[in-house]
Amino acid sequence: MLQDDGGGSAFAPLVVLELAPDTKEEAVAWLLSRIRDPQHSGGAELLVRQLGPGVEAGEKTNPNVFLVGASRRRLLSGAEDLGLFKEYSDGSMRGFTCANKLNFQGFTGDGDDFLSVAECQYIVKHELDTLRAKEETHVPGHSQAKLYPGKSIVRRLQSKGILVQMFPLHEKEELKRLSFSWYKKVKLAFQPLDDIRHYYGEGLGLYFGFLEYFTLALVPMALVGLPYYLFDWEDYDKYVVFAAFNLVWCTIILELWKQFSASLAFRWGTLSRKRAFEEPRPGFHGVLGFNPVTGREEPVYPAAKRHVRIYLVSVPFVLLCLYLSLHVMMIYFQMEGWALTLHDQDPTFWTGVLVFVPSVIYAVVIEIMNLIYRYAAEFLTEWENHRLESSYQNHLVLKVLVFNFFNCFASLFYIAFVMQDMVLLRQSLATLLITSQILNQVMEAFLPYWLQRRRNKKMIRRVQKRRTLGEQELPLEEQVRLEADMSTYLGTFDDYLELFLLFGYVSLFSCVYPLAAVLVVLNNVTEVYSDAFKMCHVFKRPFSDPAANIGVWQLAFEAMSVIAVVTNCALIGMSPQVKAYFPESDTQLILWTVAIEHFLLAVKFILTFLIPDVPKHIRIKLARLEFESLEALKRKVRADSSSPRRSC
Repeated sequence: MLQDDGGGSAFAPLVVLELAPDTKEEAVAWLLSRIRDPQHSGGAELLVRQLGPGVEAGEKTNPNVFLVGASRRRLLSGAEDLGLFKEYSDGSMRGFTCANKLNFQGFTGDGDDFLSVAECQYIVKHELDTLRAKEETHVPGHSQAKLYPGKSIVRRLQSKGILVQMFPLHEKEELKRLSFSWYKKVKLAFQPLDDIRHYYGEGLGLYFGFLEYFTLALVPMALVGLPYYLFDWEDYDKYVVFAAFNLVWCTIILELWKQFSASLAFRWGTLSRKRAFEEPRPGFHGVLGFNPVTGREEPVYPAAKRHVRIYLVSVPFVLLCLYLSLHVMMIYFQMEGWALTLHDQDPTFWTGVLVFVPSVIYAVVIEIMNLIYRYAAEFLTEWENHRLESSYQNHLVLKVLVFNFFNCFASLFYIAFVMQDMVLLRQSLATLLITSQILNQVMEAFLPYWLQRRRNKKMIRRVQKRRTLGEQELPLEEQVRLEADMSTYLGTFDDYLELFLLFGYVSLFSCVYPLAAVLVVLNNVTEVYSDAFKMCHVFKRPFSDPAANIGVWQLAFEAMSVIAVVTNCALIGMSPQVKAYFPESDTQLILWTVAIEHFLLAVKFILTFLIPDVPKHIRIKLARLEFESLEALKRKVRADSSSPRRSC
């Protein structure tokens, strides 16, 4: 049993630090010392222990694996420093302070169970991230790892490959309970969003909240689309009504999501929480300079150089990739024309099947191109040397969205507005949608499940060589090493990207293939279960992300909804029903279509302003909290605020 130093209570490991096997002993000793040093000496004042060898003591393993924890007092003071919001006695969410700790709900005794484990792990990560160099010029024993006063030690160790990984530990019992309520029991019910947020943090809670909301929002369209598909299979003239429904649907659901998102963020205490000051990314590099905001020395990279890299290298590269995508699309149309010619000459069962082969091949090629481009986009964005993680993510999202949108939808736009072949459009949309969903399920569910089963069986066999386990529970040492070998969860980027593309398929062209909404609903239901399984058993536990919304993806979905308005108006204008009203003048038809499209866009933007992003009752509560905070500050100033801060 690992013991806390001086407190007598058991040491509770929260975070794992794995250093490279060849890390110098003096570097290890220096890092552990800085982690243990008290705060007033520039340390993190955390508890750290080296991981034991485990049951396979003779097997060669990395000895530089350490468990990090913290005392109760240190966690509470860290919660106050971070401005962590917790539920107050009156039911509101307020920033935690040690002075008012007894007024917060759930704080009993010494507050042992007041903070969730995810919050404790987030606090420990924050304290490690803010551990800064003092007078050291380099990491002891590693002269290439330069340091300077104020530099984040952990970020430097990560960028130089000395710190291999840092991750929070899973809680076996709580994970079992979450797994049972989340995906092991198949039922028609909402996801346990509060439990997901409690275990994984607000960022993942909002993603699964959006996935659930998007799926429910698709149900009305699926209910309308299914009979429409069954009874009007060959009657494409009547898709005008469904296109009009699309226009209203894609606008309303995004505005209502903002309100639902704000309600979740308010309930979880992140809506009014101030965003922490962003530190430079681990990979950011430049000439040592002076930061006028922090007053510390840190790398400085000229914005002009970054702009040169972006506009003279990245932008031309993206344009080149779009050209290659266009070239692949034209090859697909040649294959499609060849298959249709064969079928027209000899209409048999096999030539009928052959008609769908080019679309299937093209859908697979699209997924491969998206994957290759993703790696290229990550390399380019890293090479651009963005200082902040938010700037890096925004540029990466923009690159990936532009290419994925063009790669996935260019052929559909070409068929719809150049070829004007609604039959081929329906066939291509169905093939692309179904093929991409099958590939995603294989890559995201079955492949990770198979790989993780192999890892688990290997670890169990290793343990059973030395002892017979009555249960399948692993010792702590083996559990840590098992989790260390798990795949790292890279964030919600790919998950939101998949939903973005599905939203595009439904909102842009589902009027000619009404079954699209039904297929996306089925896909999302399986997505919930596969994502839940991966989070619980395939990936390392990610650190909590105190998000207040879905960030830049909200803008991406709104941009798609604007494109959907233009696309559906154009499809309506091309329909024989509407053309019948303008038998002699195509110009009048175009002018009326453009006028209606502009009118609908104006209505869309008016709705954006009329429907508030935050519900009224939440705005009132936030205003009341702000008023009470100002009044409390005035009272504190009048009572003389020079008294020392109370200790937790």
